[in-house]
Amino acid sequence: MKNDLNLENTYYDNIDSNFINAFKLSESEFTHNELMDMLKVGNIPQKQIAAIKLDCIHNAEEIEVLLSNLTGCDGKIREAVAQKIYTLIANNNNTESFANLSPDIFADATIDINANICRLIVDSARMLKDYEKFSFVYTNKLVTFAKEALCELNKFVFRDKKYVINKQLFKLYWCLEGLRYFYKYANQDDLKLILYSCSEVSEYTIREKTAQIVIQTNNYSEIKHKLINDPNYYVRQLFKSS
Repeated sequence: MKNDLNLENTYYDNIDSNFINAFKLSESEFTHNELMDMLKVGNIPQKQIAAIKLDCIHNAEEIEVLLSNLTGCDGKIREAVAQKIYTLIANNNNTESFANLSPDIFADATIDINANICRLIVDSARMLKDYEKFSFVYTNKLVTFAKEALCELNKFVFRDKKYVINKQLFKLYWCLEGLRYFYKYANQDDLKLILYSCSEVSEYTIREKTAQIVIQTNNYSEIKHKLINDPNYYVRQLFKSS
């Protein structure tokens, strides 16, 4: 590579040298192939900068490289990649290949610990709704995640640490946000069970997301009646404005 980057390192030696080298990377120009090499084997700032600077994707192999950096790596990389994926799909760059390759990974990224990533991926997935195979796979995995989160929440008792409970609520929230746009692709018995269970969760944001799904359907009258009379103003208000 013309910028003589060491692509073997996982990170630079210390914060100062990392900042200096990251700044140099941001000021440098790279060819498309160099950016792809950085995404394949670069260190944290190299992958982050490569995702930011990438302006197009040429084929399925390059999409797989990009998707491989969406989960299981440093948060700075994941967020930069999520933003780039959203931009590429919004610009209609290889959307069919994204749809074919991404449903499982998109579902995993929908429940990332970083809410910015969750939002970017849900919004990216929405743009792929016309691809039926993508929608079924993505939705079914969200249904599985939601059921798992509800199962875990049912195991907790008062003495459990709050951050453990909040982790499952966060996961459930983003599953519901995804299902809000893909509920038609879910097994309706599973969906009904999820929505009914979520309508009884004490955290109002979960009930609010549940209401946003119920409002769009002609089913689940029992759940709808319960949420119309919810003790929380924001949940009730959804039905008044729908």
